[in-house]
Amino acid sequence: MSTPRDLWNARFAKAAPADGEAPNAFVVQEAGRLPPGGRILLPGDGQGRNSVWMARQGFDVTCVDWSGEGLKCARALAEREGARVETVCADLSTWIWPEGIFDGVVAIHLHLPPATRPMVHRAMLRALRPGGLLLLEAFDLEQINHSSGGPDRLEMLYSAEMLAEDFAEGEILMLERAQVLLDEGPHHQGPAEVVRAVVQQTS
Repeated sequence: MSTPRDLWNARFAKAAPADGEAPNAFVVQEAGRLPPGGRILLPGDGQGRNSVWMARQGFDVTCVDWSGEGLKCARALAEREGARVETVCADLSTWIWPEGIFDGVVAIHLHLPPATRPMVHRAMLRALRPGGLLLLEAFDLEQINHSSGGPDRLEMLYSAEMLAEDFAEGEILMLERAQVLLDEGPHHQGPAEVVRAVVQQTS
C-alpha cells in the first residue's frame, strides 16, 4: 500500500518539476523583510525551487523535506544554478526541530493534517531567533472550489483563523486571504485562493 511519502516521491521522480523551478511569487515579494545573508529554513520545499532562489540571493539556506526524490532534484537544481543549499530528509512531524537559530522560516504550500499542523507550525516559530520572521503561504479553505492545485480534502486546507491560533505565540505582522493566478509547474496552474502570513518571533 502506498504511503503519502511514496506518492510525493513518485511525483518528484518525474522529469518535469512538479511546481516548476521558478520561486513562489510571495517569497519573491516578501524576501526583502529578511536580513541579508540570514540563515533561512524552508520546510517542505520539495524540489527546492524556493530554497535555490533564496540561496542565489545570498541567504544561508536549509531545505527540509521527507521526499528523497524531491531533495535529489533540489540538489541538482542548486548545482545547475551555482547555489549552495543544505538538504535534510526528514518527516516534519517527527524531526527534532532546532530552536532559536534561524533568521527566517519560509513555508510555501506545506499542508499538514490537523493532528500535526499546530505542533509543526509552533515548531517553525520556535526555530526562529528573537526578531526572526516566518513567511507562509498556503491554500485557503475556498481552494476546494478550484482545480488549480493543492489538497483535494477540506481538512488539509487552511484558514486565517487556524493560522492566527497556531502562531499566537508570535506577533502577526500580516495575515490575509488573497486570490492569485498560479503558474508554477503542471500542478499549480490557474486561479487560486491562498492565505498568507508573516509572523515575528518575539521571545
